[in-house]
Amino acid sequence: MKPFDFKVLGFLFSGISAGIKKDGKRDFGLIYSEIPAQVAGLFTTNTVKAAPVQLGRERIRGGLCQAIIVNSGNANACTGSQGMKDAKRVSSWVAKRLRIDERLVFPSSTGVIGSRLPMKKMEEGIPQLVDQLSPGGWMNTVEAMMTTDTFPKIEVATCRLKEKSVTLCGMIKGSGMIHPNLATMLSFLVTDACIEAPLLQQMLERVAEESYHRITIDGETSTNDTVLLLANGMSGHPPLSRMNRDGKVFRTLLLKVCKTLAESLVRDGEGATKYIEILIRGACNKEDAQRAAYAVARSPLVKTAFFGEDANWGRILCALGHSGARIHPDRIDVYFDQARIVKKGMGAGPRWEEKASEVIKKKSFQVIIDLHQGKGQFSVLTTDLSMDYVKINASYRS
Repeated sequence: MKPFDFKVLGFLFSGISAGIKKDGKRDFGLIYSEIPAQVAGLFTTNTVKAAPVQLGRERIRGGLCQAIIVNSGNANACTGSQGMKDAKRVSSWVAKRLRIDERLVFPSSTGVIGSRLPMKKMEEGIPQLVDQLSPGGWMNTVEAMMTTDTFPKIEVATCRLKEKSVTLCGMIKGSGMIHPNLATMLSFLVTDACIEAPLLQQMLERVAEESYHRITIDGETSTNDTVLLLANGMSGHPPLSRMNRDGKVFRTLLLKVCKTLAESLVRDGEGATKYIEILIRGACNKEDAQRAAYAVARSPLVKTAFFGEDANWGRILCALGHSGARIHPDRIDVYFDQARIVKKGMGAGPRWEEKASEVIKKKSFQVIIDLHQGKGQFSVLTTDLSMDYVKINASYRS
């Protein structure tokens, strides 16, 4: 299915420029379900949480959502009690215009930390947002979420549940401050499947472990990270409340969509020139493999070597050594794609160094690290660290 010709039954989208951003681009978006939808959600684990995250965490306890209002250009974070009042006011304005319960409106924000929302601009923009709602308005919504993103990120997939066709649409924003639990991301997923909230939450949490929690660009976790999954049931199949065959079918579909969205974040990493998978195998257990993978993927020395196309394997071994994973240095093998550059903890020789140097010149490659300790395995997607990353973040507020 082409993403340009899909429709998720009962969902409408819009996005406008309300003047929140300085550049005049779209910065205010709305997702609306014609009936209240079951909702599941994940929120940032950062102790410093933006007002919309705090409000979303409260409202998700009700298990229902009918509208998501999102803005870019302003995070509404570190704005004290006034920030919470502002988030609630925006929600109430949207609810009044849509004629729905205010508790069914979930706000999300992304952008600069420490400034109050431009309330007058947002109040004036809401009528236009509601008037422009349409089944095909999803691209405007996606564009309204973007900050340093260089392209819109959306994925659509279908399956059959109880002989009914079901559509799932996922959208995501993010480019920097990307790290698990969560990352600097806003991701909204909507489906016309009929799945009760507890099962929906269970599915989302499991899928996130294999998608949104397997990426890192700079090791930073933001104040505003939010993932919401809405299911309004308008496809008409009987409700799913437990993980049966149909539940597994939908969970597989959800994983496919979320993996693709997560990969798109890494490919759009701020200033990135390389898309890299770090695969650890042969660890004592999965936890050790995870520690090792993130130590390599987060290392500024490793990432700058990737940017410089320098197959500096010593930096990889150094990162493994302080990862906290149990290792025997003289057992470690390191491959760049199929080129084994390290054998039993030592350089494999000039011929393999040359082959690895050719691999690292590619835009996309895999680093495989075999610890020869056990059966633990874990992979993470990451990028290089370029001069453009520094430039983007050095001037983010200007």
